Amino acid sequence: MPNYLAPGVYVQEVPGGPRPIEGVGTSTAAFVGVAPLADARLNEAVFIKNLAHFEKTYVGDSQTSTDLYRALLGFFWNGGRRCYVVNVGAGNPIAGDARKRTGLEALVAKDEVAIVAAPGYHDPLSHNALLSFCERLGDRVAILDCPPDVQDIDALKELATVSGAEGGEEGGEGGAAKRGGRKGASKGLRPPVSDGGYGAFYFPWVFAPDPISKLPVPTAPSGHIAGIYARVDGTRGVHKAPANVVIRGASGVVYEVSREEQEGLNPNGVNCIRIIANATRIWGARTLAEAASEYRYINVRRLINFIKGSIEGGTNWTVFEPNDTTTRQSLIRDISNFLRAQWRAGALVGADPNQAFFVKCDEENNPQEEVDAGRLWVDIGVAPSKPAEFVIFRIAQSAGQAGTEAGAGGG
Repeated sequence: MPNYLAPGVYVQEVPGGPRPIEGVGTSTAAFVGVAPLADARLNEAVFIKNLAHFEKTYVGDSQTSTDLYRALLGFFWNGGRRCYVVNVGAGNPIAGDARKRTGLEALVAKDEVAIVAAPGYHDPLSHNALLSFCERLGDRVAILDCPPDVQDIDALKELATVSGAEGGEEGGEGGAAKRGGRKGASKGLRPPVSDGGYGAFYFPWVFAPDPISKLPVPTAPSGHIAGIYARVDGTRGVHKAPANVVIRGASGVVYEVSREEQEGLNPNGVNCIRIIANATRIWGARTLAEAASEYRYINVRRLINFIKGSIEGGTNWTVFEPNDTTTRQSLIRDISNFLRAQWRAGALVGADPNQAFFVKCDEENNPQEEVDAGRLWVDIGVAPSKPAEFVIFRIAQSAGQAGTEAGAGGG
């Protein structure tokens, strides 16, 4: 209590009312690879605001095009606005060193990053590094590229094994897998399972203009897809599956997947890029989780990341507050208000908020021994919106109409 020593009127500012939880960003991407200027800003996580900014920093007068350069072009073409770039230099792995903060590890402290890609890196070691990085941090997802030239479609269904060095020298260009494989490599091309759905795998590569020659060339799709993630987030919301969306700048695919082939690939977590209605579109929204997992759709994984990050950032005020009824009721109120807004936006399903989510923070899940240990528990459940992946029309002839027509024609 303040000391009041002189007569008079005193005004105090006291906190009151709800503390709105603001949604965290979901569309900031990060790209790891080899820049045209291979020694430019090595292993630094550099914020890039547009293509001209990237070209000034990493291209300059160079007449060299790399997978990273083509990915940035596709990212900004498709709606991306914010990204980080880590140039690992020619011949270096993307995983990097955690202590030195190189490669992927240069992005550890960039909390706003929600999407990670290594354009053109398609070997098992790179896929493992991307998935492990995203799973460890738990707040971002990886977009994984397939090899540029897949000779056996069935190999995309079989898990790849890790052996030998990374397959790409310059973002996948000239890599062992492209050269026809390497000693000890299995024929499997599918990335490992991610139980939490922290990665999505896309096939095939697309034809897109090269930033140097301006001619259509085979291009790793991860940069274009990251831009689509950002575009859909801005126009529809992170809960919308980034699929059935036209890939801007893509004039075709290096391999045309048939419907029959996709029926075998889709259950195995391979998202196909296909020519649908005369346009190049993403025609899949699966993660690398098992088919029965609650995280089998990429929009569900990203929505949960969004909810986790938003609640974490919006409830920091509770740290060191008394673990009492007032604090608990405030948490229930603030979190419920945030989740109710998500339900109204269509991110959560249910006829009413009670069906869409619940928030529990009381004496039952905060017994005295937990309070004494300095822990405050909040149990939250949500019902995320899932895409209508299979739209089924049941069509049958009407026997009544057929009989009427036959009757009308008789006599």
